[in-house]
Amino acid sequence: MQAESEIVRFNRLLAGFAGKRILVVGDLMLDEFIWGRVSRISPEAPVPVVEVTGESYYPGGAANVARNVREFTDQVAVMGVTGVDSHGRRLLDLLEGSGIDTSGVQQDAAFSTTVKTRIIARNQQVVRVDRERRTPLPPEQTERARNYLNGMAGSLDAIIVADYGKGFLSQPLADYICRTAHAHGKILTVDPHPYTSLSWPGATAIKPNRAEAFMAAGLPPSDPVAPVLSDQPLLEAGNRLLQLWKTGSILITLGEHGMLLLQSGSQPYPTPTRAQGVFDVSGAGDTALAVFTLGLAAGATPAEAAELANRASGVVVGKLGTATVTAAELQASFAQL
Repeated sequence: MQAESEIVRFNRLLAGFAGKRILVVGDLMLDEFIWGRVSRISPEAPVPVVEVTGESYYPGGAANVARNVREFTDQVAVMGVTGVDSHGRRLLDLLEGSGIDTSGVQQDAAFSTTVKTRIIARNQQVVRVDRERRTPLPPEQTERARNYLNGMAGSLDAIIVADYGKGFLSQPLADYICRTAHAHGKILTVDPHPYTSLSWPGATAIKPNRAEAFMAAGLPPSDPVAPVLSDQPLLEAGNRLLQLWKTGSILITLGEHGMLLLQSGSQPYPTPTRAQGVFDVSGAGDTALAVFTLGLAAGATPAEAAELANRASGVVVGKLGTATVTAAELQASFAQL
């Protein structure tokens, strides 16, 4: 395609994002950012003393995927669980304040809401503190999740699963999600977690990062090779996953090397990074998953959806914090074709 026709095509696809009904399923978290400045080293230990200047809170994990989707459509819902605690209430307030449907979120007094606290000084992360307790979903909550999904599935355009390994997702629930998506003919995309080893039979697409791809394929990690199509260990890992996962597409995110799309019977499709500058990679994979899925829902080919996702990720890594990309920002990136 000529560059001009590509821009027209991408703009048409982007316009198609609006009004798509998307359900995001997975581990909901709260991202806390403590901003400050460093002027001295602690006399107690060789660590910087951060003088706090502000605090920010954002939806994290699967909730951040929903927040990214919400930038493009007002028809987005989340399914997950939070604790009955101040962090869970803050997370729900953030989601509801953004216009995200939280009717599929269960609140459990026995559950502790996952919080990731990042301390940032001079635009650099000093330390991250995680507060979490991995708790498998009780049978009665799994049943409620299944009932909610069953009631929603027919009206959806796509289901996104973001597995962060915190306990919401189990193999029985994963199997039910896959069966339900297949029964209703819905797009199902998955961001897998390497330690849960859940399978997603029949998923439309699965999006691991490089490290997760090697781990899932049972291969030792290797250093990246440029160009991507010369990275034989990566290609081997991707081809193994195509056979293992039996999915339509695998989109491997590669950080500064962009992304690699693999499909059975097709040549590997690399798309180089579009980032102009990298300040913070927090949530970049969430942005990629959200935009890739919206692209498929709007009628994009997997390669076109990968290009859209890559451009969106290139925008979001140029921002500090758990950021999102707007439709206007994504559209502006097309001018660089």
